[in-house]
Amino acid sequence: MEKVFETLTELLLQHNRNLKEHRARTWVELLWEDFETTYAKAGYQYKGKEVTEKVVRQWITQYGSRLHEFAALNPKYAHLLADDEDLMN
Repeated sequence: MEKVFETLTELLLQHNRNLKEHRARTWVELLWEDFETTYAKAGYQYKGKEVTEKVVRQWITQYGSRLHEFAALNPKYAHLLADDEDLMN
């Protein structure tokens, strides 16, 4: 699992130069957990980590360049990502 998170973190860093590695890793973990939780709450049967990885990879590809802007707009994540030291400026 660690290798998957490392790979997704590197992918996010490629798509978003505004994030430091620690912040990118946090985003990967949050996206992963959010997808699995939402999927389960919707009543779907667990399809395995491969499906979760595919979805998180898609989200990173589509939205990764703007993830650093999202935290300011969503209080659900803002407190987890509030350290400005993790942003490149």
